[in-house]
Amino acid sequence: MQLSKIIFTVFLIYLNPLTTLNSSAAEKGVASYYAHKFQGRKTASGQRYDKKKLTAAHNKLAFGSRVKVTNLKNKKSVIVTINDRGAFRKRLIDLSYAAAKKLGLIKQGVGQVKITVLKR
Repeated sequence: MQLSKIIFTVFLIYLNPLTTLNSSAAEKGVASYYAHKFQGRKTASGQRYDKKKLTAAHNKLAFGSRVKVTNLKNKKSVIVTINDRGAFRKRLIDLSYAAAKKLGLIKQGVGQVKITVLKR
């Protein structure tokens, strides 16, 4: 099973440059946040998930990409760093607990957001 995880990770790293969004590209969709049970677990980038850091998971953006996430309901924004793969089941992005808290998403669990990729 470990070998399949390594192969999948290598595949994601290889595929990643081909599927990234352009700088300043914007998308709208649903955001959610990581459950507390993921605290300390390794992300797809190899970093450990830390609910106190401003990080997120996205299906296509390169690891290390900085993204401005804006809650469309209350207009609050936060800048996160992509360090994981995910945001499945019709979600655009999965946020760390700290990022979701800054956006005011904790109570409802999900919300409509706009993400804008920032230049490196």
